[in-house]
Amino acid sequence: MAGIPFVRELKFAYGEVDQVSPLIRRVICENPGPFTFLGTGVYIIGHGEVAVIDPGPPIDAHLEALKRALAGERVTHVFTTHTHMDHSPLAHPLAQWAGCKVYGIPDPSGWHDQVSLEEDGEEGFKPDVLVKDGDVFTGPGWTLEAITTPGHMSNHVCYALREENALFSGDHIMGWSTTVISPPDGNMGDYYRSLDKVKARGFATLWPTHGPPVRDANAFIDAYVAHRRAREEAIVARLKAGDTKIFDMVKVIYKNVDARLHPAAARSVLAHMIHLVEAGRVTADGALELSTDFHAA
Repeated sequence: MAGIPFVRELKFAYGEVDQVSPLIRRVICENPGPFTFLGTGVYIIGHGEVAVIDPGPPIDAHLEALKRALAGERVTHVFTTHTHMDHSPLAHPLAQWAGCKVYGIPDPSGWHDQVSLEEDGEEGFKPDVLVKDGDVFTGPGWTLEAITTPGHMSNHVCYALREENALFSGDHIMGWSTTVISPPDGNMGDYYRSLDKVKARGFATLWPTHGPPVRDANAFIDAYVAHRRAREEAIVARLKAGDTKIFDMVKVIYKNVDARLHPAAARSVLAHMIHLVEAGRVTADGALELSTDFHAA
Protein backbone atom coordinates (compact mmCIF):
# COMPACT_ATOMS: atom_id res chain seq x y z
CA MET A 1 0.00 0.00 0.00
CA ALA A 2 2.98 2.26 -0.60
CA GLY A 3 2.03 5.68 -1.81
CA ILE A 4 -1.01 6.27 0.41
CA PRO A 5 -0.17 8.78 3.19
CA PHE A 6 -1.95 6.86 5.93
CA VAL A 7 -2.60 8.60 9.26
CA ARG A 8 -2.73 6.24 12.23
CA GLU A 9 -1.53 8.12 15.31
CA LEU A 10 -4.33 9.14 17.65
CA LYS A 11 -4.34 10.11 21.32
CA PHE A 12 -7.59 9.16 23.02
CA ALA A 13 -9.16 7.21 25.87
CA TYR A 14 -12.04 4.80 25.30
CA GLY A 15 -15.37 6.19 26.42
CA GLU A 16 -14.11 9.74 26.90
CA VAL A 17 -15.41 12.67 24.86
CA ASP A 18 -12.85 14.82 23.04
CA GLN A 19 -13.43 18.20 21.39
CA VAL A 20 -11.67 17.67 18.06
CA SER A 21 -12.79 20.86 16.28
CA PRO A 22 -14.97 23.87 17.17
CA LEU A 23 -18.16 22.00 16.21
CA ILE A 24 -17.12 18.35 16.54
CA ARG A 25 -16.67 16.05 19.51
CA ARG A 26 -15.76 12.37 19.32
CA VAL A 27 -16.26 9.32 21.55
CA ILE A 28 -14.42 6.13 20.56
CA CYS A 29 -15.98 2.76 21.33
CA GLU A 30 -13.78 -0.01 22.69
CA ASN A 31 -14.27 -2.38 19.73
CA PRO A 32 -10.83 -2.48 18.08
CA GLY A 33 -10.19 -5.06 15.36
CA PRO A 34 -8.94 -5.70 11.82
CA PHE A 35 -11.93 -3.89 10.31
CA THR A 36 -12.48 -1.22 12.99
CA PHE A 37 -8.84 -0.23 13.73
CA LEU A 38 -8.92 1.47 17.16
CA GLY A 39 -12.71 1.29 17.34
CA THR A 40 -15.82 3.10 16.15
CA GLY A 41 -15.49 6.88 16.42
CA VAL A 42 -18.88 8.45 17.17
CA TYR A 43 -19.19 12.11 16.23
CA ILE A 44 -21.28 14.70 18.07
CA ILE A 45 -21.93 17.87 16.07
CA GLY A 46 -22.83 21.20 17.62
CA HIS A 47 -23.55 22.38 21.14
CA GLY A 48 -26.81 22.35 23.06
CA GLU A 49 -28.90 20.90 20.24
CA VAL A 50 -26.70 18.31 18.57
CA ALA A 51 -26.52 15.56 15.97
CA VAL A 52 -24.81 12.19 16.37
CA ILE A 53 -23.21 10.28 13.48
CA ASP A 54 -22.66 6.48 13.54
CA PRO A 55 -23.50 5.62 17.17
CA GLY A 56 -21.75 2.25 16.81
CA PRO A 57 -22.28 -1.27 18.14
CA PRO A 58 -24.71 -2.27 20.90
CA ILE A 59 -22.23 -2.31 23.77
CA ASP A 60 -23.72 -1.22 27.10
CA ALA A 61 -20.60 0.59 28.34
CA HIS A 62 -20.41 2.48 25.04
CA LEU A 63 -24.05 3.58 25.24
CA GLU A 64 -23.46 4.82 28.78
CA ALA A 65 -20.37 6.74 27.59
CA LEU A 66 -22.47 8.44 24.91
CA LYS A 67 -25.15 9.34 27.45
CA ARG A 68 -22.49 10.96 29.65
CA ALA A 69 -21.08 12.88 26.70
CA LEU A 70 -24.56 14.12 25.76
CA ALA A 71 -25.75 14.97 29.27
CA GLY A 72 -27.56 18.30 29.42
CA GLU A 73 -27.96 18.55 25.65
CA ARG A 74 -30.77 17.68 23.26
CA VAL A 75 -30.03 15.22 20.47
CA THR A 76 -32.09 16.26 17.45
CA HIS A 77 -30.76 13.80 14.84
CA VAL A 78 -29.04 10.40 14.86
CA PHE A 79 -27.38 9.66 11.50
CA THR A 80 -25.93 6.47 10.04
CA THR A 81 -23.39 6.35 7.20
CA HIS A 82 -24.27 2.71 6.44
CA THR A 83 -25.46 -0.47 8.12
CA HIS A 84 -22.38 -2.47 9.05
CA MET A 85 -22.55 -3.80 12.60
CA ASP A 86 -19.88 -1.42 13.91
CA HIS A 87 -21.85 1.65 12.75
CA SER A 88 -25.65 1.41 13.00
CA PRO A 89 -26.97 -1.01 15.68
CA LEU A 90 -26.95 1.58 18.47
CA ALA A 91 -28.77 4.19 16.35
CA HIS A 92 -32.32 3.28 17.37
CA PRO A 93 -31.55 2.69 21.07
CA LEU A 94 -29.75 6.05 21.29
CA ALA A 95 -32.53 7.85 19.40
CA GLN A 96 -35.15 6.26 21.65
CA TRP A 97 -33.26 7.45 24.73
CA ALA A 98 -32.89 10.93 23.22
CA GLY A 99 -36.43 11.19 21.86
CA CYS A 100 -35.40 11.88 18.26
CA LYS A 101 -35.36 10.08 14.90
CA VAL A 102 -32.79 8.00 13.03
CA TYR A 103 -31.71 9.24 9.61
CA GLY A 104 -30.04 7.05 6.99
CA ILE A 105 -30.62 4.56 4.18
CA PRO A 106 -32.17 1.10 4.84
CA ASP A 107 -30.06 -2.01 4.83
CA PRO A 108 -29.97 -3.53 1.32
CA SER A 109 -31.83 -6.83 1.20
CA GLY A 110 -30.82 -10.15 -0.29
CA TRP A 111 -27.06 -10.19 0.22
CA HIS A 112 -26.46 -11.30 3.81
CA ASP A 113 -26.62 -15.01 3.11
CA GLN A 114 -24.09 -14.61 0.30
CA VAL A 115 -21.33 -12.92 2.27
CA SER A 116 -19.59 -14.03 5.44
CA LEU A 117 -17.20 -11.48 6.87
CA GLU A 118 -16.48 -10.09 10.31
CA GLU A 119 -17.84 -6.83 8.94
CA ASP A 120 -21.42 -8.06 8.59
CA GLY A 121 -24.40 -5.82 8.03
CA GLU A 122 -27.27 -5.09 10.37
CA GLU A 123 -29.91 -7.03 8.49
CA GLY A 124 -33.31 -5.35 8.37
CA PHE A 125 -32.14 -1.93 9.58
CA LYS A 126 -34.61 0.82 8.69
CA PRO A 127 -34.18 4.49 9.53
CA ASP A 128 -37.08 6.62 10.66
CA VAL A 129 -36.24 9.14 7.93
CA LEU A 130 -34.83 8.15 4.54
CA VAL A 131 -31.82 10.26 3.59
CA LYS A 132 -31.44 11.36 -0.04
CA ASP A 133 -28.49 12.89 -1.85
CA GLY A 134 -28.38 16.64 -1.19
CA ASP A 135 -30.67 16.62 1.85
CA VAL A 136 -29.74 19.35 4.33
CA PHE A 137 -30.17 19.15 8.10
CA THR A 138 -29.60 22.03 10.50
CA GLY A 139 -29.17 22.89 14.14
CA PRO A 140 -27.91 25.91 16.09
CA GLY A 141 -24.65 26.83 14.34
CA TRP A 142 -24.34 23.67 12.23
CA THR A 143 -25.45 22.46 8.81
CA LEU A 144 -25.08 18.89 7.54
CA GLU A 145 -25.57 17.84 3.93
CA ALA A 146 -26.07 14.22 2.87
CA ILE A 147 -23.84 12.98 0.05
CA THR A 148 -24.67 9.47 -1.13
CA THR A 149 -21.49 7.47 -1.76
CA PRO A 150 -22.26 3.88 -2.83
CA GLY A 151 -19.33 1.51 -3.22
CA HIS A 152 -18.34 0.14 0.18
CA MET A 153 -22.04 -0.57 0.60
CA SER A 154 -24.86 0.45 -1.72
CA ASN A 155 -26.49 2.40 1.13
CA HIS A 156 -23.38 4.34 2.18
CA VAL A 157 -23.86 8.06 2.72
CA CYS A 158 -21.40 10.71 3.94
CA TYR A 159 -22.31 13.96 5.68
CA ALA A 160 -20.72 17.34 4.95
CA LEU A 161 -20.39 19.89 7.76
CA ARG A 162 -20.61 23.13 5.81
CA GLU A 163 -19.33 25.41 8.56
CA GLU A 164 -15.96 23.61 8.65
CA ASN A 165 -15.79 22.39 5.02
CA ALA A 166 -15.46 18.91 6.50
CA LEU A 167 -16.86 15.50 5.56
CA PHE A 168 -17.83 12.65 7.86
CA SER A 169 -16.68 9.92 5.49
CA GLY A 170 -17.80 6.77 7.33
CA ASP A 171 -15.96 3.86 5.73
CA HIS A 172 -15.92 5.44 2.26
CA ILE A 173 -12.50 6.98 2.92
CA MET A 174 -10.45 5.94 5.96
CA GLY A 175 -7.14 7.46 6.99
CA TRP A 176 -5.70 4.27 8.47
CA SER A 177 -6.45 1.79 5.66
CA THR A 178 -8.08 1.20 2.32
CA THR A 179 -11.78 0.35 2.20
CA VAL A 180 -13.19 -3.15 1.67
CA ILE A 181 -15.42 -3.40 -1.39
CA SER A 182 -17.32 -6.69 -1.10
CA PRO A 183 -19.71 -7.89 -3.82
CA PRO A 184 -22.55 -8.43 -4.32
CA ASP A 185 -23.51 -5.24 -2.45
CA GLY A 186 -20.12 -3.54 -2.71
CA ASN A 187 -19.37 -2.24 -6.20
CA MET A 188 -15.98 -1.03 -7.45
CA GLY A 189 -17.36 1.05 -10.31
CA ASP A 190 -19.71 2.84 -7.90
CA TYR A 191 -16.79 3.31 -5.51
CA TYR A 192 -14.62 5.05 -8.11
CA ARG A 193 -17.51 7.34 -9.02
CA SER A 194 -18.18 8.15 -5.37
CA LEU A 195 -14.52 9.01 -4.79
CA ASP A 196 -14.67 11.41 -7.74
CA LYS A 197 -17.85 12.91 -6.31
CA VAL A 198 -16.23 13.61 -2.95
CA LYS A 199 -13.02 14.96 -4.49
CA ALA A 200 -14.99 17.44 -6.59
CA ARG A 201 -16.26 19.08 -3.39
CA GLY A 202 -12.76 20.05 -2.21
CA PHE A 203 -13.18 19.30 1.49
CA ALA A 204 -10.54 20.56 3.90
CA THR A 205 -10.88 17.64 6.31
CA LEU A 206 -12.25 14.11 6.25
CA TRP A 207 -13.47 12.59 9.52
CA PRO A 208 -13.64 8.79 9.06
CA THR A 209 -15.58 6.66 11.53
CA HIS A 210 -12.34 4.78 12.27
CA GLY A 211 -9.05 6.49 12.99
CA PRO A 212 -7.68 10.05 12.79
CA PRO A 213 -8.85 12.79 10.43
CA VAL A 214 -7.42 13.24 6.95
CA ARG A 215 -6.30 16.86 6.49
CA ASP A 216 -5.05 16.91 2.87
CA ALA A 217 -8.24 15.37 1.54
CA ASN A 218 -7.85 15.57 -2.24
CA ALA A 219 -4.24 14.39 -2.24
CA PHE A 220 -5.31 11.46 -0.09
CA ILE A 221 -8.18 10.63 -2.46
CA ASP A 222 -5.77 10.76 -5.41
CA ALA A 223 -3.52 8.27 -3.62
CA TYR A 224 -6.54 6.07 -2.81
CA VAL A 225 -7.53 5.96 -6.50
CA ALA A 226 -3.93 5.37 -7.65
CA HIS A 227 -3.71 2.45 -5.24
CA ARG A 228 -6.88 0.91 -6.65
CA ARG A 229 -5.66 1.33 -10.22
CA ALA A 230 -2.33 -0.26 -9.27
CA ARG A 231 -4.23 -3.14 -7.67
CA GLU A 232 -6.06 -3.70 -10.95
CA GLU A 233 -2.76 -3.81 -12.83
CA ALA A 234 -1.42 -6.31 -10.29
CA ILE A 235 -4.48 -8.51 -10.87
CA VAL A 236 -4.02 -8.39 -14.64
CA ALA A 237 -0.32 -9.23 -14.16
CA ARG A 238 -1.22 -12.30 -12.08
CA LEU A 239 -3.68 -13.39 -14.77
CA LYS A 240 -0.97 -13.07 -17.39
CA ALA A 241 1.38 -15.04 -15.12
CA GLY A 242 -1.09 -17.93 -15.18
CA ASP A 243 -3.16 -17.46 -12.02
CA THR A 244 -6.84 -17.96 -12.73
CA LYS A 245 -8.22 -18.20 -9.17
CA ILE A 246 -8.75 -15.20 -6.92
CA PHE A 247 -7.42 -16.87 -3.77
CA ASP A 248 -4.14 -17.73 -5.55
CA MET A 249 -3.78 -14.06 -6.49
CA VAL A 250 -4.51 -12.89 -2.95
CA LYS A 251 -1.60 -14.96 -1.57
CA VAL A 252 0.77 -13.03 -3.83
CA ILE A 253 -0.78 -9.56 -4.05
CA TYR A 254 -1.61 -9.34 -0.32
CA LYS A 255 1.38 -11.27 1.03
CA ASN A 256 2.31 -8.40 3.38
CA VAL A 257 -1.25 -7.90 4.67
CA ASP A 258 -2.61 -9.41 7.91
CA ALA A 259 -3.84 -12.91 6.98
CA ARG A 260 -7.06 -12.25 8.90
CA LEU A 261 -7.93 -9.78 6.16
CA HIS A 262 -7.31 -12.17 3.26
CA PRO A 263 -10.97 -13.25 2.99
CA ALA A 264 -11.97 -9.58 2.76
CA ALA A 265 -9.10 -8.98 0.33
CA ALA A 266 -10.45 -11.78 -1.87
CA ARG A 267 -13.78 -10.01 -2.02
CA SER A 268 -12.05 -6.75 -2.99
CA VAL A 269 -10.22 -8.63 -5.74
CA LEU A 270 -13.57 -9.99 -6.90
CA ALA A 271 -14.91 -6.41 -6.97
CA HIS A 272 -11.93 -5.37 -9.08
CA MET A 273 -12.43 -8.41 -11.29
CA ILE A 274 -16.07 -7.55 -11.94
CA HIS A 275 -15.00 -4.01 -12.85
CA LEU A 276 -12.27 -5.35 -15.17
CA VAL A 277 -14.76 -7.68 -16.86
CA GLU A 278 -17.12 -4.75 -17.37
CA ALA A 279 -14.20 -2.79 -18.89
CA GLY A 280 -13.39 -5.66 -21.27
CA ARG A 281 -9.93 -6.32 -19.83
CA VAL A 282 -10.79 -9.69 -18.25
CA THR A 283 -12.98 -12.66 -19.20
CA ALA A 284 -14.63 -15.19 -16.91
CA ASP A 285 -15.53 -18.87 -17.20
CA GLY A 286 -19.07 -18.47 -15.91
CA ALA A 287 -20.66 -16.35 -13.20
CA LEU A 288 -18.54 -13.66 -11.54
CA GLU A 289 -17.82 -15.38 -8.22
CA LEU A 290 -14.85 -16.12 -5.96
CA SER A 291 -14.47 -19.66 -7.33
CA THR A 292 -14.59 -18.64 -11.02
CA ASP A 293 -11.62 -19.00 -13.37
CA PHE A 294 -10.62 -15.61 -14.81
CA HIS A 295 -8.37 -14.80 -17.77
CA ALA A 296 -6.74 -11.71 -19.21
CA ALA A 297 -8.67 -10.60 -22.30
